[in-house]
Amino acid sequence: MPKKRETRSYRHLNQQDRDRLQALRDEGVKQSEIARILRVDPATISREISRNRRKYRKRRRIKNKYARYEAGRAQHKAYVRRKYAKYQGKRINENRDLRRYIVTRLRRHWNPDEISGRMRRDREPFYASKTAIYEWLRTSMGDWYCDYLYSQRHYPKRRKGVSQKRQMIPHRMGIERRPLGATNRTRYGHFEGDTMVSGRKTGSTAALAVIYERKAKYLDARKIASLAPHRFTASVNNMLAPTHAKTISLDNGIENREHEGMAVPAFFCDSYSSWQKGGVENGIKMIRTFIPKGVDLNRYSDDDVEKVIDILNGKPRRSLNYTTPQELMVEHLLKHKKIPVGEIALRG
Repeated sequence: MPKKRETRSYRHLNQQDRDRLQALRDEGVKQSEIARILRVDPATISREISRNRRKYRKRRRIKNKYARYEAGRAQHKAYVRRKYAKYQGKRINENRDLRRYIVTRLRRHWNPDEISGRMRRDREPFYASKTAIYEWLRTSMGDWYCDYLYSQRHYPKRRKGVSQKRQMIPHRMGIERRPLGATNRTRYGHFEGDTMVSGRKTGSTAALAVIYERKAKYLDARKIASLAPHRFTASVNNMLAPTHAKTISLDNGIENREHEGMAVPAFFCDSYSSWQKGGVENGIKMIRTFIPKGVDLNRYSDDDVEKVIDILNGKPRRSLNYTTPQELMVEHLLKHKKIPVGEIALRG
């Protein structure tokens, strides 16, 4: 029978481990054998030597690859690295008012950049950068609050290319013909549109029609029974009615076949180029915080959807100088003022 591989749990090396590592390495023992003696994974030894060995300048002939490992120096390097890695998180955790300010806004689903920017704009007596907040969230002191980030992840997710089938659109106008004020976001009233569908396994045809104002970053959504073109067109027209809409940018999905019935001219992205309407794509990603991917959208009422939209439009944005999309729409008379719904967390 093949020999069963021994599993080892991860642990930090201490001063005694580093002393033994130095002695064994000086004797010419291989790293894999050192790992077996110290009862750690070989990657731990490789990482320890790479990070904490003595470094030489380039003008020295000795290559860093073969540089001497000194246990005392390695212990000091590890201590300093851990000390400063924890500093920002400790500062937030030890300042009660700062911590309360951050946690309160995380529960409103503001991201760290929005929290930091608003903190500075309002001239609070304390301050933490977005990087400090992210670092705090990635420690045991703030880990629990990562659930309030709309990504709900501790670290960024790797990008994956997504290919989608495109349908022929009658009398289609390409996005290159869109007004310049829409392309460079210098004029209000230019929207993007898309749909958010129920999970395949649910067998439901229910979906959300979503629109997004490119300059004000204002988001709106309505439930529709299916992706039938006439339903999507009617829903978009209802959302655009109270706004001063001028154009809308769409993808090449089947739901957009009746675009000529929309209240404003529609322009279409190039195939496999969803980044050309990245605002509404990001808006749908934020909606997924409250309505997870894979669920049946029939589980959510129209009021539930409206509450989610109110939360997202009440978040300050860095690109808007930390004003909210709702404030900007009211300020420029683009939409009637809505009463905020406060702190609401809907999770499916």
